Amino acid sequence: MSELLERAQRILDSAKGTEEIEVYLSTGVDNEVQAYQGAVEQLSSATSSGIGIRVLTDGPAGARVGTAWAGSLDESAVSDTLREARDNARFATEDEFVSFARPDGVAPASLELTDETVLTTPLDEKIAMAIELERLVRDGDSRIRQVDSANYSDYVAEAAIVSSTGIQATYARSGAYVSVEAIATDGHGDQTGWGLSAGRAPRELDIHEAANDAIRRATRMLGAVKPASMRCTAVFDPRTAATLLAIIGGALSGEAVVYGRSFFANRVGEDVASSLFTLIDDPTDPRHFAASVFDGEGLACRRNILIEKGRLLGFVYDTVSARRAGTSSTGSAVRGGIAGSPSAGCRALQLVPGDIDQAEIFRRVGDGIYVESVTGVHSGVNPISGDFSVGITGLMIRGGEMAEPVREITVASTLQRMLLDVRYVGNDLEWLPGSAAGQSLAIDGIAVSGS
Repeated sequence: MSELLERAQRILDSAKGTEEIEVYLSTGVDNEVQAYQGAVEQLSSATSSGIGIRVLTDGPAGARVGTAWAGSLDESAVSDTLREARDNARFATEDEFVSFARPDGVAPASLELTDETVLTTPLDEKIAMAIELERLVRDGDSRIRQVDSANYSDYVAEAAIVSSTGIQATYARSGAYVSVEAIATDGHGDQTGWGLSAGRAPRELDIHEAANDAIRRATRMLGAVKPASMRCTAVFDPRTAATLLAIIGGALSGEAVVYGRSFFANRVGEDVASSLFTLIDDPTDPRHFAASVFDGEGLACRRNILIEKGRLLGFVYDTVSARRAGTSSTGSAVRGGIAGSPSAGCRALQLVPGDIDQAEIFRRVGDGIYVESVTGVHSGVNPISGDFSVGITGLMIRGGEMAEPVREITVASTLQRMLLDVRYVGNDLEWLPGSAAGQSLAIDGIAVSGS
């Protein structure tokens, strides 16, 4: 038993009478370096720890839950947090569906998601990576006039969850990233592009890949113009496709469904997407940077097929949303750290890859538009109605090849229509930080609003 789990168990022993207690402890180490013009501009190295406690008490019309948290594991902070959670429970609204998770017999996957070298790699080496990344971009092309945000960052995090219902879980994860934003100019205007490399440890990072990616994305957008309005096939870059999948994943939350906030509500068993579209939430896949052994309530994570060959099979649930829906948790509780309460959500989405690469997708599409970046997602996408209208930058596709760059465009459709109009799924799967991996995705019938 880990030290963090033992401490959580000792706190759990403070339960009184019929109350139920859930204890969530977390610790972490983070490093961040930002380089500018060959020197360190910002440097931070921090350790953190904290506790979140939920106390559940029964009332005549249902259970009441009080929540409290503290950014410290000092004994006094722990005692105060427990007392505040108990006090908050007294004023909480009773709810017949509120409950803490109970063990469901699903065995946790055996995953190794941490790498000790995140902690043992000297800070000097991490600083050198950020500085070299900035230099590679600055010197990589004469059209690069400035480098913004050349960053190195890493973390190691551990969490433990125990409850008086029998939950006892602990998990850890590490990660390391380099990212850089380049600004290119041709004397008539500027364009930006960013590059990224991610891994579980510093040795897995490729700063040359990140630098070249940023340079390529910035320089190929030089001279971008506003095209004529049209309706065409849009090929989404793996990173923009990942953004699209994350939006769709939000609508597949059981919590969104039971509260009527999803365009997928009441559609289980229907064909909601192209037969090429199989979407899985699989936190047990160690290749995904959001992989985890346990969910935010301490239940074992598991592989959930949400859409299979276009047919909607179901949603992801935590304990409370599952009770509201009359079903069982899918081990899909997520929580925003010690201050957050569990809710249902997709953690590690991936689309089953197709059998062709991006170049072949371009060739088959012939003429269309390549979507390299999107803006306005939060304001332009409605997960309830499915309306989709966002700004993009990218390049035209002509004769099966990338052509002139374009900007100041709005692309519009509905998520329902876009899913049905998926024409090609790429085999260029890219593992990215966040809740979704990405790959090239071609979608027909997209309205492009230009000049």
